Amino acid sequence: MAVVVVESPAKAKTINKYLGSDYTVLASFGHVRDLPAKDGSVDPEHDFDMKWEVASDSKKHIKAITDALKDDDELILATDPDREGEAISWHLEQALASKLTKKKVSRVTFNAITKAAITEAMQHPRQVDTALVEAYLARRALDYLVGFNLSPVLWRKLPGAKSAGRVQSVCLRLIVEREMEIEAFKAREYWTVTAELSTPRGQTYTARLTVLGGKKLEKFDLATATDAEIAVHAVTSRDLTVKSVEAKPASRNPYPPFMTSTLQQEASRKFGMGAKACMSAAQRLYEAGYITYMRTDGIDMAPEAVMAARDAIKTRFGEKYVPSSPRMYKNKAKNAQEAHECIRPTDMNLGPEKLKVADDQWKLYDLIWKRTLASQMAAAVMERTTVDVGSKDGEVELRATGQVVTFDGFLKIYDQGRDDDEGDDGARLPQIMQGEEAKKGQITPDQHFTQPPPRYTEATLVKKMEELGIGRPSTYASIVTTIQDRGYVRKDKNRLIPEDTGRLVTAFLTNYFRRYVEYDFTADLEDQLDDISAGDRPYKEVLARFWRDFSAALGETAELRIGEVLEKIDEVLGPHLYPPRADGGDPRACPTCGAGRLHLKTARSGGAFIGCGNYPECRYTRPLSAPSDEDGANLDGKILGEDGGEQITLRIGRFGPYVQKGEATTEAPKPPRASLPKGWSPESIDLERAQMLLSLPREIGIHPEDGALVEAGIGRYGPYVKHNSTYANLPEVDEVFTIGMNRAIEVLAQKAARGPGRGAAAKPLKELGEHPDGGPVQVMPGRYGPYVKWGKINATLPKDVEPEAITLEEALPLIEAKASKGGKKKAPAKAAKATKAAPKKAAAKKPVAKKAAPKKAAAKKTAAD
Repeated sequence: MAVVVVESPAKAKTINKYLGSDYTVLASFGHVRDLPAKDGSVDPEHDFDMKWEVASDSKKHIKAITDALKDDDELILATDPDREGEAISWHLEQALASKLTKKKVSRVTFNAITKAAITEAMQHPRQVDTALVEAYLARRALDYLVGFNLSPVLWRKLPGAKSAGRVQSVCLRLIVEREMEIEAFKAREYWTVTAELSTPRGQTYTARLTVLGGKKLEKFDLATATDAEIAVHAVTSRDLTVKSVEAKPASRNPYPPFMTSTLQQEASRKFGMGAKACMSAAQRLYEAGYITYMRTDGIDMAPEAVMAARDAIKTRFGEKYVPSSPRMYKNKAKNAQEAHECIRPTDMNLGPEKLKVADDQWKLYDLIWKRTLASQMAAAVMERTTVDVGSKDGEVELRATGQVVTFDGFLKIYDQGRDDDEGDDGARLPQIMQGEEAKKGQITPDQHFTQPPPRYTEATLVKKMEELGIGRPSTYASIVTTIQDRGYVRKDKNRLIPEDTGRLVTAFLTNYFRRYVEYDFTADLEDQLDDISAGDRPYKEVLARFWRDFSAALGETAELRIGEVLEKIDEVLGPHLYPPRADGGDPRACPTCGAGRLHLKTARSGGAFIGCGNYPECRYTRPLSAPSDEDGANLDGKILGEDGGEQITLRIGRFGPYVQKGEATTEAPKPPRASLPKGWSPESIDLERAQMLLSLPREIGIHPEDGALVEAGIGRYGPYVKHNSTYANLPEVDEVFTIGMNRAIEVLAQKAARGPGRGAAAKPLKELGEHPDGGPVQVMPGRYGPYVKWGKINATLPKDVEPEAITLEEALPLIEAKASKGGKKKAPAKAAKATKAAPKKAAAKKPVAKKAAPKKAAAKKTAAD
């Protein structure tokens, strides 16, 4: 028997069903080796030698494959048909090398997990593709060199920053620069005039003024209300007749089938599905054999699939929906390199109504099936009509447009979603005859303002990255996810908004490493990786050229002081941090003392804030994202009302907005305060909401089992219910004020079921591996949420980071930050023997330009950068 190795157990199960008992199908569970998260894993001084190690979790999978090979003479590597899949096969071959001396080893690929595709692949084995592997090695080395060397520079020079990546930093720059465009945008007023008109037969339609004073109106010609009123009078005072009616046939061709980027975009538009969730659902559909491979730049379809689609269309909708010849699509994407088909169903006759899978998978399959069939359907046919109505003297003219669909074609099953406002084709018009009178009804002036460019959604961000040639199908989802996990970007109503830390990181990189966050530079590097995968360029030549310049740039930052960095960033972000004041005064003048000037400062907890330079005489502070207009600035100190004879006010502090009851006195130096929870804007706070916050924690009642008090409140980690020493998180802030005893007991019971409390020895949720200074790093369940543990150092996980998803290199910065705060925390005994210095001090001893500090690591997964 032959041993077949694939990535996942789900894929193994499906393939085993098709291959039968003559094969042993095992899963590698992804990559079995990776670069250790420590200094020297990629060594530029020795021809970019890369030191790989088998992950602790992978050792048992390697053993299972080794055991199977004792009785079998052939190993078939059947991982995914792209660079990452080729790399997994290469790693397996390398890790098993000592066991393969007398074994036959081959590589097979298939684009769909169907019996026909797998049988065909088994008949055409090959060896691991060296060029594809070298392209992977180059990307992995580049991402390591950037992340492992640049991230420590960020940690030392920019407090609060977490990491930098080769592609994630460029993606972050796109979002930050779009936000700065929005902030710098100045709205411009303009007006339009529309008229309700009717035919002699009493049918109504709407027309817009296009000519005034015999001159065609441009967008800003009606700039004020007065201009609009003059235009209204000009229309009102004249009789109107229909000057022309023009009807033109038109058609709309279907969209091409999906590739990775367009699938992610459409899933975001139609379902609000993030790129990561989209690819997770698509992965499961692929492994179950329902769709073809989901990481692809290709939009072509296999000839047999085209014919199957045409047959399915004819069966379901009739012959008129099948075009006379098959449709052929050519890829327009920049740098399309993977020789894969589009993403399509493996069986065109398997309609969504027959599929029984999880809801997210069903919605995605429905989308893929409809788009695939629509791509081979007849065009939609319509009639577009333009009607011009005007006065006899030619002074005014109005236009009405509309359309009628005469044959729906592909629109019968599918129409693509739209990004923001992409216009409208117009409504259907009644029968209108040239030369007839147009009776005037209501004539309306409408005020408009130009709009700033919209914030990116995950869909439009992926679309932009694709246009610029940044990233590849296997990386889009992880790049977009990484910048959110790092806390650089947040998603609000499906829009991506940069956090202050994201702005600071972008400002730092564009000033000190500008070349490496340039769009053209990053796209050109992707082109070079494509050349390597085609066998047209030596990969170490690419690495050498990159490292020569990058290490020099690192060296230039070695002597930078934090003060210099903050001063430079303060200058760069000046227009955002200190916008012009309505009264024309100095934007940097302190609003409290008037004598000091505002500056960018660092907080002890990490991050930065705006503070008065006249400290400690003046203690004015505000967060970077504080309201910048005059009304917003006045929110600081706004009186919301009185309660018990004391004023309740809204304050804007260093750590964000909060409400306060009364003022500090000698007797009560700390008056009651409550921070605004996430999602509550300062503008939305009134007296009632402030009182609700100040009344917390709220007593829910007595627990029926032990008579202890059950409370609800908002803490450092969000809303919670508390019983004795047990805290259980609530999903929504508003529930704190409404939760009853039954619901509270349910939430507390769920918390108890998830794991032991403080009284029992908790088991790790995940083993991350060895710390560079020795000792295991683990993810543990905690009273206030999961945390990372190394020796006696416990570092809480950010709320948006799933404990199952965090990696060792992501955990190291959290440990480092916690250790630097505590000062007296000690490393495990094993590490203490090696060094007496704290991890951060040890890191500082290494020259940045040559080798990275041993504490920080680049993102483990290539896709994240």
